[in-house]
Amino acid sequence: MINYHNKTFIPVSNTDNGETSSETVFRYQQAGKVLTSTYAGGEILKGQLIGLVDEQGCIEMRYQQVNRKGELRTGKCHSTPEILKNGKIRLHEKWEWTSGDRSKGTSMLEER
Repeated sequence: MINYHNKTFIPVSNTDNGETSSETVFRYQQAGKVLTSTYAGGEILKGQLIGLVDEQGCIEMRYQQVNRKGELRTGKCHSTPEILKNGKIRLHEKWEWTSGDRSKGTSMLEER
């Protein structure tokens, strides 16, 4: 299992209906299979996520955030890890809003 504890991630791509950007910083914490994160930056004032990590390092998570418009947004996401040549982690994400228009998207995060 991949251990995400004390790792920081930055989005490197996102579909147009997403709110994260290269200015958003995710700070991960992990205890056993339970993953949590706080995040902020760009269009996001404050965000939190909670998830479970499986044996392959994939993450099934739920997130909530408040954006600069003052809206509370919620969603769910499945992240699949890729270990880069430099040993850092890249996360390939498929996500879906569970509030608002309920649209879906994809994003990619890389360990800083």
